[in-house]
Amino acid sequence: MRIRRRAARAAPSVPVMRSIPGTRKKSPASGRAIATGLVVCALLATLTALLLPVQLFGESASAATNTVGYDDDGGGTVNTRYGPLTAMDRDFVRKVRLAGLWEMPAGRQAQARGRTTAVRTAGDHLVAGHTELDRRSREAGQQLGIPLPNQPTAEQQGWLDQLGAASDENFAPLFAELLRRSHGKVFGLVALVRDQTRNSVVRDLANRANTVVLDHITVLEQTGQVDFGTLHSN
Repeated sequence: MRIRRRAARAAPSVPVMRSIPGTRKKSPASGRAIATGLVVCALLATLTALLLPVQLFGESASAATNTVGYDDDGGGTVNTRYGPLTAMDRDFVRKVRLAGLWEMPAGRQAQARGRTTAVRTAGDHLVAGHTELDRRSREAGQQLGIPLPNQPTAEQQGWLDQLGAASDENFAPLFAELLRRSHGKVFGLVALVRDQTRNSVVRDLANRANTVVLDHITVLEQTGQVDFGTLHSN
């Protein structure tokens, strides 16, 4: 009996291993599944990033381009010493010229009729900016063989007539509305041309036009006469 007691005492007790919550060892299959999921998520994120510029918050890139719009003269793309010249390039040069044909006279009216310093300052910027852009557009037209207009369009002439017929009291808000809306529309075309043109002369004109048009938008808004609620209604 004594021997048995000693044997029982000498035998070490075996601890019972209990699992701790959250420390269970993951199987190789589970690890592979998680890795696969991470790869799929990364691929989906990359695809989303690539598609976002194309979708443009619900619109395709081509749809966004069409909202800017340009007049296609049907001449296609021609090669020049300054790079390919597209229909959009030619239309842009013409539109810069047309802008000066009515916005310079409008700016002179603002210089003479503006009742506030801000309106007269806007007139100064319009005259100075479009004097420069008009010269640059005529030089570009000569270099690239683009025929340019010498008279504003009927619509532009109509705007000038409205300004001329407006009373001194109504001149400033009408001036700000017409010019700010016009600059907002052409600003999109300037950006599109700068992004897509491969012609160095057109690119230089677009670079300068981008700066001038943004300056004009700024000084027109600083007149305090721009009604943003109706700015894009037409």
